[in-house]
Amino acid sequence: MHLHKEGYRIIAWSFLVIMAFNILLHRYVDIYWLKWMLTILSMILFMLIVYFFRFPERYVKVKPNEVIAPVDGKVVVIEEVYEPEFFKDKRLQISIFMSPLNVHATRYPISGKVIYSKYYKGKHLVAWHPKSSELNERTTIVVENPVIGPVLFRQIAGALARRIENYSKVGEFVKQGDDAGFIKFGSRVDVFLPLNTDPLVVIGDKTRGGETVIADVIVPGYE
Repeated sequence: MHLHKEGYRIIAWSFLVIMAFNILLHRYVDIYWLKWMLTILSMILFMLIVYFFRFPERYVKVKPNEVIAPVDGKVVVIEEVYEPEFFKDKRLQISIFMSPLNVHATRYPISGKVIYSKYYKGKHLVAWHPKSSELNERTTIVVENPVIGPVLFRQIAGALARRIENYSKVGEFVKQGDDAGFIKFGSRVDVFLPLNTDPLVVIGDKTRGGETVIADVIVPGYE
C-alpha cells in the first residue's frame, strides 16, 4: 500500500507520541488488563491514521471526452446549476462526498492546462450542506482540456476538515488521474461540466478516484 506524502509527518509524529504513551503506560500502570487494553487501542488508532493517508494506484484508459472521478466517495448531487465564480453561467454539477474512511487524495478529472487555481478561507459546515460550496474552506481549480474545454473542480472542506492541500499551479499541464491535492478528513468535491454532458453515474453511486468514469461530454467524433 502506498502512502500519500501529506501523511508522512503526521504518521511519524503519531508513531512517536504513541510509543512514548506506551512506554509510560507500561512503566507506571500496574493494572494488567487496563495496560494492555490501552496498548491495543493506541495501536488501532495508529493503524487508522496510517489507513487514512493511503494512496492506492489507479489505472484507467478513457476516451478524450470522458471525465473521471477526482475522489473516492458517494455521488450526492447531479444537477444543472449556475456557477458564479469562474464560468458565470449554467453547468452540470456532479458532487462526490467523502467520509473519513474514504481515500482523501484528489486526482485530476481531466488532462489539460491549469488556467485557474484559487484558495478560499471559510467555515466548516457539514460537507453535504447546500451552502458548503459557497461558505466553507475550499479551493477552485479549472483545467482547460483541448477536446471538451474548461472543467472546474472544487475541493470543499467538511465539518472535520481543517486543511486543504492544492498542488495546482496556473500554467502547468496536468494529466488525468494524477495527484492534485489532499483534503484532511470528511469533505466533498464538486465537478462542473458543460451542459452537453451525459452523466454516467447516478446519485448514491460509489466512485473510485482516478478510475470511475463519471461523465461523457458530447463532442462530435468522440461518441
